Amino acid sequence: MRAIAKLCLEELKKTQQLQTQTSPLPPPPRIAHNASMKTRIALALMASLTALPAPALARLSPAEVKMGKIVDAEQERSIALLEKLVNQNSGSLNLPGVAKVGEMMRAELEALGFAVTWVPMAQAKRAGHIVATHKGNNRGKKMLLIGHLDTVFEPSSPFQTFERKGSKGVGPGAADDKGGMVVMLAALRAMQAAGTLKGADIEIVLTGDEEDAGDPVEVARADLIAAGKRADVALDFEGLSIEDGKDMGSIARRSSSSWTISVTAKGGHSSRIFSEEAGDGAIYALARILRDFRTELPEPNLTFNVGLITGGARAGLDANGIEATASGKTNIMAETAIARGDLRTLSDEQTERVRSKMTDIVARGYPGAKAKIEFGQDGYPAMAPTEGNRALLGKLNGINRDLGLPEMAALDPLKRGAGDIAFVASDVDGLVGLGPSSTGDHAPGETVDLASFPRQAKRAAILMTRLSLETGAR
Repeated sequence: MRAIAKLCLEELKKTQQLQTQTSPLPPPPRIAHNASMKTRIALALMASLTALPAPALARLSPAEVKMGKIVDAEQERSIALLEKLVNQNSGSLNLPGVAKVGEMMRAELEALGFAVTWVPMAQAKRAGHIVATHKGNNRGKKMLLIGHLDTVFEPSSPFQTFERKGSKGVGPGAADDKGGMVVMLAALRAMQAAGTLKGADIEIVLTGDEEDAGDPVEVARADLIAAGKRADVALDFEGLSIEDGKDMGSIARRSSSSWTISVTAKGGHSSRIFSEEAGDGAIYALARILRDFRTELPEPNLTFNVGLITGGARAGLDANGIEATASGKTNIMAETAIARGDLRTLSDEQTERVRSKMTDIVARGYPGAKAKIEFGQDGYPAMAPTEGNRALLGKLNGINRDLGLPEMAALDPLKRGAGDIAFVASDVDGLVGLGPSSTGDHAPGETVDLASFPRQAKRAAILMTRLSLETGAR
């Protein structure tokens, strides 16, 4: 495109020189005609260039250009911080480790002018959260930034240290969510250097138990929920989703909650099974319930998984519901059967509707057996794809055009798990996935794409800067 523009300018210059040449004789008509044609072609090409949409013509302000340069210049600083964070184990149940990562983040945020508070979570049996506040001019959008200090990797995991492999970084939580916190800091540092952070009203909540929420959850998420009620916009710095090589925008996250089915039935000699007197036993009854779930419940944006099942003459679960015991013999009818699973929906309305259907199925009569279902209260609500969320993605795509990046389509919510932003989704518009891209999250070998850090930090810095200039709703 630049080559075409250069060619057009050269042709215009040549034409102008030709038309201003002095000569005792007038130019031959043919030459004059050619010059005129070239002029018209050049002008038409120039007009078509100026009519091209972005990214051919970016509209970045001087401050936004500066932020981009700062992000690029500080890439190695960001990677060094990532290594420091990753090498401190902060599994959700490693309370001292989570607190140490919190201290590292406190130092970074205080240097940017944030007032930082550590909120202990002993009541929820977790380490605590970071809540940091930056007072701006109280005129623009009030922004809530969300991330988390903990990882799924406890001290017992063999996967403990960061390793850089070219443009990749391998380590526990290198992406989820220590990489996300590093991108957040890179964007905020760029804003500070460009002078746009000064007027921005920002509150940051970094939870210490996102991977394994404390109980009771209403205590564990009280500070996050309160921050959501104060905000106009929520930005979640978990990982960027990529499909077919294209960055995707996330405007929804499904819920996550648990359920448990318990079945009791008559015991007795197996030779009597299927008789009217003895019935079918607990295991058959449970199998029929699960069959009915599979055939009757499916609908768009819904999944329900059976993660644990046990049954026999005697059966039970441990206090956490994650280990099962059972005993029985082949010639004894099963008296007990238990199944546990999860339920994921796109809206709270869908959750309640599907739970009602599950309850009705369990309540049906099963020969010789009694069944009940219980729903866990420790799950995550849904973040529905609202018009406000779509409008935020539209603003982010305006930034993509100005940066010369492709637009981001909305990600299918079936391809994204639950997350903390859902706790504020009913109060504030939000976007998910402002952190880096990665592969293998939650497993040894988790790998973050270091090259995605600058791209994501620039997007975030410009988005926060522009939101700070919009009129706030509160």
